[in-house]
Amino acid sequence: MEVYSTENEQVDALRRFFIENGKALAIGVVIGIGALLGWRYWQNHQQAEMTGASQSYQQASEALTGGKADGVALAEKFIEKNANNYGVLAALQLAQHEVDQKDFAKAEHQLAWAQGQAKDENLKSLIDLRLARVQLQENKLDDALKTLDLVKATGWVAMAQDVRGDVLVKKGDVKGAREAYSKGLASDASQSLQALLRMKLNNLSN
Repeated sequence: MEVYSTENEQVDALRRFFIENGKALAIGVVIGIGALLGWRYWQNHQQAEMTGASQSYQQASEALTGGKADGVALAEKFIEKNANNYGVLAALQLAQHEVDQKDFAKAEHQLAWAQGQAKDENLKSLIDLRLARVQLQENKLDDALKTLDLVKATGWVAMAQDVRGDVLVKKGDVKGAREAYSKGLASDASQSLQALLRMKLNNLSN
């Protein structure tokens, strides 16, 4: 550390410091203020964007569920512009619409997109479960099993085992299906799902 013997030396040192570093300090202050203002702007901008996305999602959702002619187009346009939770929810809804129309390829496309966007573990598990069901309908049995391996949230285990059992039945793997249905029963399944799993197990025995 440099030592100064007089006040004048201290003043001269400060002067030199500001001459040499003043520009950088000024830029730093501007950047600091800009960062603060930028953060506030970003927060406000994000809030405004999410509010707008919420309103647009509601409009697209109502158009789709209401059977409007442009419902699918509105949903697709909304999904394209919203790589967020609202977009994921819209993709799930559009996928269900496509399933109802028996267009499983389009449903798979929407669910695959949602799968890549979702961050929440429960939401991801829901998407994976629905995607596996669609792949089962398309007879993509190995793909369905791989998708079911992605279901991690504990609340979805029983349903995942139910679908896994259905896939294995279709593959002709009765032993594997029985194990899957049994695992589903052993997990935290709802009463209605337990009854369904027992029925499927009984059918395997016949």
